[in-house]
Amino acid sequence: MSHNNRRVFIKQATALAGAFGAASMFNHAHAENFSNASARVAHLTPQEVAADEDYWATIQQAYTVNPSIINLNNGGVSPAPAVVQKALDRYNALCNEGPSYFMWRILDMGREPLREKLAALAGCLPDEIAINRNATEALNTVIYGITLKSGDEVIGSFQDYPNMMHAYEQRALRDGIIYKRLDFKFPIENDEEIVKAYADAITPKTKLIHVTHMVNWVGQLMPVRKICDMAHAKGIEVVCDGAHSFGLIDFKIPDLHCDYFGTSLHKFLSAPIGSGMMWIRKDHIEKTWPLTCADKPQSADIRKFEQLGTRSFAIEQAIGEAINFHQAIGPKRKEERIRYLKNYWAEKAKAIPKVKIHTSLKDQYSCAICGVSVDGMTPGELDAALWNTYKIHVVGIVWQTISCVRVTPHVYTTIADLDKFVKALTEIAAKGK
Repeated sequence: MSHNNRRVFIKQATALAGAFGAASMFNHAHAENFSNASARVAHLTPQEVAADEDYWATIQQAYTVNPSIINLNNGGVSPAPAVVQKALDRYNALCNEGPSYFMWRILDMGREPLREKLAALAGCLPDEIAINRNATEALNTVIYGITLKSGDEVIGSFQDYPNMMHAYEQRALRDGIIYKRLDFKFPIENDEEIVKAYADAITPKTKLIHVTHMVNWVGQLMPVRKICDMAHAKGIEVVCDGAHSFGLIDFKIPDLHCDYFGTSLHKFLSAPIGSGMMWIRKDHIEKTWPLTCADKPQSADIRKFEQLGTRSFAIEQAIGEAINFHQAIGPKRKEERIRYLKNYWAEKAKAIPKVKIHTSLKDQYSCAICGVSVDGMTPGELDAALWNTYKIHVVGIVWQTISCVRVTPHVYTTIADLDKFVKALTEIAAKGK
């Protein structure tokens, strides 16, 4: 190998380490600007920084969102900042220079540093974290992996995510478990009411409770820790769906006291689309079966859940840059900004005649997601009116007791965009159908 070729090879082989050290793409692209912006507001609380538009302008410039639309459906999938997109392109290009070598012998070696980085963010042991593609894969792995027999009961709610409900329904069909669902009418601003609903549904046959940390339909924050403590006192385990809370709410997974946790990283963490994470409490790993085959399915090694075969190593490794971006802002600062944006438009909107807010505006019960409706209009009609006339992208929700449009800003969302949204709501409500 010539000297020049060897230099290129070393550069390629060390590309992986970029997200985990001083040579990260984030450090090259943003570290100085973010550091300067943070230094300017260092004396302020996260709540005070939330309203500092100069600070957030620095963050907004790091995204490549389309200026011709106002995207307020970040609860579905969030855009990745430019540095994450570039990392993904870089790793994907490296893979295609020699897939068998660069994927399996170079990029695959980065899973352990990534696992450690995710564990540090989640506040848990690296050996409790499995990296996968989304919350559905993470939570379906748990739902199908927990040993349940005919007659065992699982308690969930009709406001859980459909893919999780379908998984329990399939277990009921296949294994004869009993799947019971509560039906909440949100918003609820009373933890004890929610905990009591789960407690009252428990019978001697109840083995598992499934709870959604942040309800995807209207953003209700559930008292997960209180539910878990109640359940554990009765010998019942708890699965927590954290698809919308991780990377948004500043918390550590073990502090929830749940037994199993799954999330998507392409929502508020702004990692590449198609990235997720599963957490299983260390002493539960051995008894949980993997969803795909493993050579040692009853192993206590969390890596048994990652034996998927060929997958996108580029997506996995670009998660590291998303974590760099997230940590540079600061988890609590980010949480408070997105809550501030939600409250900014919702407080104005609730004063508009014929407009109704479907989400609590108290900090304890919501953060980013908020439901809104206009009297006399279906969610589909309101969704269409916002898009066709104003190019504002939201999503209409009609589900069980919920009928509204879901609105979800992110850190790149500007106050000007939210003012346009409120103006649009005002005009639509005034005209009606």
